[in-house]
Amino acid sequence: MTSVTYDWRLTHDLDAFLALAGDFLRSRPAQHTVALTVTDGLHRRGMSRYGESAPVFGALERDGVVRAAFFRTPPYRLNLTPLDERGAQALAALLADAEVEVPGVSADTDTVEAFAGAWGRRTGARSVLFRGERLYRLGELSAPEPAPTGRPRVADEGDRDLLARWYAEFAGAIGEGAHRRDPGAWADDRISYGGITLWEDPEGTPVAMAGATPPVAGQLRIGPVYTPAHLRGRGYAGAVTAEVSRAAAASGVQEVLLFTDLANPTSNGLYRRIGYRPVSDFASYDFTYDG
Repeated sequence: MTSVTYDWRLTHDLDAFLALAGDFLRSRPAQHTVALTVTDGLHRRGMSRYGESAPVFGALERDGVVRAAFFRTPPYRLNLTPLDERGAQALAALLADAEVEVPGVSADTDTVEAFAGAWGRRTGARSVLFRGERLYRLGELSAPEPAPTGRPRVADEGDRDLLARWYAEFAGAIGEGAHRRDPGAWADDRISYGGITLWEDPEGTPVAMAGATPPVAGQLRIGPVYTPAHLRGRGYAGAVTAEVSRAAAASGVQEVLLFTDLANPTSNGLYRRIGYRPVSDFASYDFTYDG
């Protein structure tokens, strides 16, 4: 039987990583949407976009072909593309030996369980499920009816403070408050490419927002979608998500994607009604270390 060699290559150099793994990431744009959009953001806005600590990247070569990749932008979790059990074991050993800090991991459900198990055996870390998610792809868009009163508008510099406040509220609501980006920097980034659409009531007051990442490799991802708590239940989230989805589809990308929290049946039902269809399930685990 021929042995299989799992050769992981680590780097802090984004250009070197993309030269090695870029074609692999673009080969499955839906499954690799997070890696594509994060590396694009680092390229556009600089390597300190997510924090001051240097990001780390890695690619798995087997028989001279890239088969998997990962990145970590501290303080966030390790993010993996699909990976088999032996590849997960090899990566866990490499990261542990290199003393790379790994506070958690995000990946498709099979991969995240394989790596969490391997990391626990290697380091003694315990895995705690943070969130399960489902990736959706837009099929035929169907705007919700009846539509709420009001209109959509792309956010601009005059909305910066509002966007920063809503982003902080959104991050807190989904449990990511401790790891969120600087709200003002996040707002500046989104405004720079028209990445947030607001839904305004008839008086011109913003009542909800939906965002979209820049297109990369023929895909973009909708999010975040946020309505302040006191304004929910009025159809604003569905209306603004449908508008952003319509604009995204009209831009010519091949795939319009979004993630939902599996624990939130309301949002999953809403996006299905709009026209989104399931692609695959993902999960995020946090690691705790005794002592």
